[in-house]
Amino acid sequence: MIDHEHNSQTSIIERTADYVPPKNWRSWFIGRPLSTADASHQTIGKTVGLAVFASDALSSTAYATQEILVILAAAGTMAFGIVVPISIAIVILLAIVTISYEQTIHAYPDGGGAYIVARDNLGEFPALIAGASLLTDYILTVSVSIASGVAQIVSAFPELYDYRVVLSVGFIMFVMLMNLRGVKESGTAFAIPTYFFVVLMFIAVGTGLFRLFVAGTLGTVIDPPELLAHGISTVTPFLILHAFASGTTALTGVEAISNGITAFKEPRSKNAGITLIWMSLILGSLFLGISYLTKMIGAVPSESETVISQLARTIFGGRGTLYLMLIGATTVILIMAANTAFADFPRLGALVAKDGFLPRQLTYRGSRLVYSRGIVALALIASIILIIFQASVTRLIPLYAIGVFLSFTLSQGGMALRWYKIGKLRPDEEKVERGSTLRFVKDWPVKMLVNGFGAICTAVVMLVFAITKFKDGAWVVLILIPSLVTGFWFIHRHYNNLAKKLSLDNFGVIPPHTMRHRVILPVSGVHQGTLAALRYARMLSDDVTAVHVVIEPSDAEKVRAKWETWGEGVRMVLLDSPYRLFIEPILGYISEIAAKRQPGETITIVVPEFVSDNRMTGALHTNTANILREQLKNQHGIVITNVPYHVHEEGVE
Repeated sequence: MIDHEHNSQTSIIERTADYVPPKNWRSWFIGRPLSTADASHQTIGKTVGLAVFASDALSSTAYATQEILVILAAAGTMAFGIVVPISIAIVILLAIVTISYEQTIHAYPDGGGAYIVARDNLGEFPALIAGASLLTDYILTVSVSIASGVAQIVSAFPELYDYRVVLSVGFIMFVMLMNLRGVKESGTAFAIPTYFFVVLMFIAVGTGLFRLFVAGTLGTVIDPPELLAHGISTVTPFLILHAFASGTTALTGVEAISNGITAFKEPRSKNAGITLIWMSLILGSLFLGISYLTKMIGAVPSESETVISQLARTIFGGRGTLYLMLIGATTVILIMAANTAFADFPRLGALVAKDGFLPRQLTYRGSRLVYSRGIVALALIASIILIIFQASVTRLIPLYAIGVFLSFTLSQGGMALRWYKIGKLRPDEEKVERGSTLRFVKDWPVKMLVNGFGAICTAVVMLVFAITKFKDGAWVVLILIPSLVTGFWFIHRHYNNLAKKLSLDNFGVIPPHTMRHRVILPVSGVHQGTLAALRYARMLSDDVTAVHVVIEPSDAEKVRAKWETWGEGVRMVLLDSPYRLFIEPILGYISEIAAKRQPGETITIVVPEFVSDNRMTGALHTNTANILREQLKNQHGIVITNVPYHVHEEGVE
């Protein structure tokens, strides 16, 4: 349907059409394209939301206890007894962070991640720090969770140890492909494995507690693996803080739901808040249960066998069916933990890009209504990191939690400041600040204290982690985050400068038309394609010059003779090329013309381009137009135009 509206100045044409993109190879991998109108149907409920956004946090139960033991092992196995008090302290911190983010979810129903909260309440620079921290955390989430999942596989099948890097990259590509299919579809596909893991883990912990307290037959680990470290230190406050910092990796992923509120069905804030509470209750209970049982059975940290593997074969009496089911479920949930990052990284990247601090391409949604460029970028970066660190969880963990706790601190600090500003309003007053509406809330002092206390706690943990893990590799993140912020500013400055250059504000009148338009037509031979380009060139201007580069003098005479017959009186310039070069003589000629160009003169290079319907034969021809465009695109007042000449080769003898 075409509708025309006319007035004396303009003619506006609106066109709507039911265009359905054709099926291609992408459709087989990621599904049929979805229209923008389908966006509202791609939202998810609480059950699927738990699988999409909580898999990262829930999966940390598979390695958080082990990371505490890795640090305590420096003081010998006797130090393993304090794993439970440390775990209790971490669960208390989890409760504080959960309450803080539950408030954030309701205050920012359109998405209240650390970047948005910091931008609205603390300013641009803290927001960029929060954004860089979270982007770093999401990348490391993929690397750590995939590496940990592969470690579970290696525990069950030691012969695969040498292939752990290949397996890790393969799993990243699989999760990337699933996320390119869309949030709803990937969430539905991952929901069953998530709940399978949760049920099996509760069965394992419940069975272990039953055997310990009722049957009294739990026992200890049979044939425990070799310790990563042993007895080289004593239990000191620094060692305890170090172990506590390692265990706080259990909290990574708690902020994911606040970043992905827009993916939930209405009422979004209520559904997201309930999902956050579900996640924290499951995470806290499983983490405490695993830590307690690990202490009771005498499990030890090792690269060759995970603590979960030792716990499972002790509880289930060997490597039987239940053991393999639990290891399989743990592997799946660890691999799926990367799905949380794949759900949030592209969203955060799009927000930062929308503000002009990342490439604008990250704001474009793909055919399945997901930010496909962000998904692919995350997969590639995480794969590179896994290859560099050889898929070692122990080597990756020190890089992991600083970024997330820094973002926790900025988010909760920003929320505390928000409640303080709200407290200064009258009960009937509203205020718009940085695009966010502040409305008076009666219980603002309680909310401010909750978020403020949460900010202090997470800041302390961040400092402890930075200090205790500095030598282990945390210094990399402390350099990476400032580097990312610097990159953000560089990109933002470019976009701002470009906007100023292109702005129509104070532009004045439209400049006068070009005084002269000169057209140059490179000619390699005289044929139908050349004449089509010549006709187009003459439509642009009467000042047309054909240019032929003389490689072989005998061929030049043939070209000259044909041009005199078919060239329609247009002058031709022959350029000698004693070194048999084609592009360089043309560039030299154009440079001479450009140097003598008059003010307001435009030079257009019209290049005949052979286009074949056969891709294989098309590759046999030089794309002169693209080569010239690459060489001349930075020169002002020069335009490159290619005139396609289509040849249908079917039936040609």
